[in-house]
Amino acid sequence: MAPKTTRNPDLIRGIGKYSRSKMYHKRGLWAIKAKNGGKFPHHDPKPKPTDASEKPPKFYPADDVKKPLVNKRKPKPTKLRSSITPGTVLIILTGRFKGKRVVFLKQLPSGLLLITGPFKINGVPLRRVNQSYVIATSTKVDISGVSVEKFDDKYFSQKAEKKKKKKGEGEFFESEKVENVLPQEKKDDQKSVDAALIKSIEAVSDLKTYLGARFSLKSGMKPHELVF
Repeated sequence: MAPKTTRNPDLIRGIGKYSRSKMYHKRGLWAIKAKNGGKFPHHDPKPKPTDASEKPPKFYPADDVKKPLVNKRKPKPTKLRSSITPGTVLIILTGRFKGKRVVFLKQLPSGLLLITGPFKINGVPLRRVNQSYVIATSTKVDISGVSVEKFDDKYFSQKAEKKKKKKGEGEFFESEKVENVLPQEKKDDQKSVDAALIKSIEAVSDLKTYLGARFSLKSGMKPHELVF
């Protein structure tokens, strides 16, 4: 870095070599004045914003204000595994129905899988599940007679009605208990799907027993050698 130089070097600290008038001529300020009619050029200040909202705040806010980030990524449809096709029997690996065998009906727009037990056989109702948490088996069920057109992600986003339980005198001071009641429409949908599905299941020997049994690993079983 080049050392800083000055036109008026200090003789001693605080006292320059040239006087004030000498530096006036040395810097050429007289020429700038003469060029602009005996006055230094004056620049108009920038206009201030009329809108008060454009003015930056004088102080930063004490609390952090969260600003939503703009998501510029385009959503891509979830690719379904080649081993999962309509009618494939799946094994659920986690959650409330862990180890249950279910029938895959279709893939929803969100990428989740629509499955059912059927409910009458193993207690698994119509529900959504991520394909990461299932194992596809080689067993297939004919679902050509099952109508699944009305089922989408919006169908499952509807919340169940809440119903208050009546309590006796002994439970008067306890907090009120609330239980979820499934709408009758969803109960009818489950029955219609199960009725068509059970006909196909009962047509195959031992398939009903297979779906009703829970999958689990036993002593001596090697998971990496299992063929589903």
